[in-house]
Amino acid sequence: MNEKRTSILLVEDDPNLSMVLQDFLEMLSYDVTACMDGNEGLSEYKKGNFDLCILDVMLPKKDGFTLAEDIRKDNKSIPLIFLTAKSLKEDRVKGFRVGCDDYITKPFSTEELSLRIKAILKRCQNISDLMPKSEAKSYTIGKYYFDVENMVLGIGHNERVLTRKETALLKLLCEHKNTLVTREYALRAVWGNDDYFIGRSMDVFITKLRKYLGEDPGISITNVHGTGFKFEIKGED
Repeated sequence: MNEKRTSILLVEDDPNLSMVLQDFLEMLSYDVTACMDGNEGLSEYKKGNFDLCILDVMLPKKDGFTLAEDIRKDNKSIPLIFLTAKSLKEDRVKGFRVGCDDYITKPFSTEELSLRIKAILKRCQNISDLMPKSEAKSYTIGKYYFDVENMVLGIGHNERVLTRKETALLKLLCEHKNTLVTREYALRAVWGNDDYFIGRSMDVFITKLRKYLGEDPGISITNVHGTGFKFEIKGED
């Protein structure tokens, strides 16, 4: 039986670039669905079962950031790559804030895109490997319960479904409770590299986790300046 091919949604409004990328990715044995605008991209996403999305930022009808936010409402874990002609730090940080996994600035080589896709898919598999499939793995975090397998953080009757990276990062902190987790270790364990912009993305995720855990004042995620983070729960060793 043939292995299932990785399915990619490509949303790029430049017809020439879209054709080149689609041909190249199909040559690498990916299944590619190409769209020309954000609305068409969202429509195709809802009809398909994709493993990865490649989104241009400057799209007609619905820009790439908005499209990514719409996709994230439905699927918190599908990998997203942004393509953009912009190189401003603010745009890259915004891309990571809405949940992208990587950000490629035009012009780029097809080889670079191929390597980044492979790295992201491998990273996603590594994160999945952190989550046991055969038995439920959970943690008690102060007043909260954390169901790793189902990616759920709850307190009382309130539950929040986490993204895959939020789950992997919180699991990492739980496993190293009351000890220093260096930035480099966390970035490589969860994102696969310690690139500057990925580091900015991790800071956003740490801020989100603090907010999610904010109903228990005994829980803290402390920045250790220039080094990393320390996850502590008051009253626990």
